[in-house]
Amino acid sequence: MMNTKLREYENFHIVLWLIKDTCWVLDLKIPGLIMILPTLAVAIYLTWKHRAVKSELFHNIAVVSWLCANSIWMIGEFFFDDTLRPIAIVFSSIVIILLSYYIFIRPKEKRVGAV
Repeated sequence: MMNTKLREYENFHIVLWLIKDTCWVLDLKIPGLIMILPTLAVAIYLTWKHRAVKSELFHNIAVVSWLCANSIWMIGEFFFDDTLRPIAIVFSSIVIILLSYYIFIRPKEKRVGAV
């Protein structure tokens, strides 16, 4: 069963992410930039805390990668005439991380009875 405290951090992380993206949509540059740090910090913390469970680890790595892409894209739109999008695309390729989990690791876990 998931630790209640970690679940609270996960819910708080969603709030931080929504605030960051709301700042982006409202073109609030400084608050948007400020929100990158706590949003990424909590995502990295959650990734570290879930590292013992492979499925959680892979999904949290994907979230951190997505947040990096999202933040780079936002910074590019705010300050660089949207020229940073190619860099953001590199981080967006997180689908490869999740695919590798579902193609290679998850089937092995199912065979040995791990979930």
